[in-house]
Amino acid sequence: MKTLLQRVASASVSVDDRTIGEIGHGLLALVGFGRRDTADDLEWMLRKVKGLRIFPDTNGVMNLSVEETGGSLLIVSQFTLHADARKGRRPSFIRAALPDEAEMLYDLFVQMASHSGLPVQTGVFGAMMDVALVNSGPVTIMLESPSEMAV
Repeated sequence: MKTLLQRVASASVSVDDRTIGEIGHGLLALVGFGRRDTADDLEWMLRKVKGLRIFPDTNGVMNLSVEETGGSLLIVSQFTLHADARKGRRPSFIRAALPDEAEMLYDLFVQMASHSGLPVQTGVFGAMMDVALVNSGPVTIMLESPSEMAV
């Protein structure tokens, strides 16, 4: 599993000009699933996302997690995180999970996040979405689960 995590002042996702998910202060998580991902990867990623200390404390030092700041999480599926553009001009998606498997993993990740205590909003799996955000900092971090690091 790969997650592009962005610390945001606000973020939203729209489908057909209709906002379907929106948060204020928190994290936008663009998530992509690989062929080798398991529930263990999802659990690892959720712990990392919830606990990553990337919010400023009273001294302006990145020392607080989204949980500690009372932030929200906007989760948007993005299979293109698994693009391999090392050769040629057209990216390969051979390492991305197949759509049915990716949707099951996405739904499970959203369910796990929703039960984690954080306020959670989502996009729509497989839809053409418009994502808007105000990146705070800016802070943007790429996370890869253990199964991704083993490749």
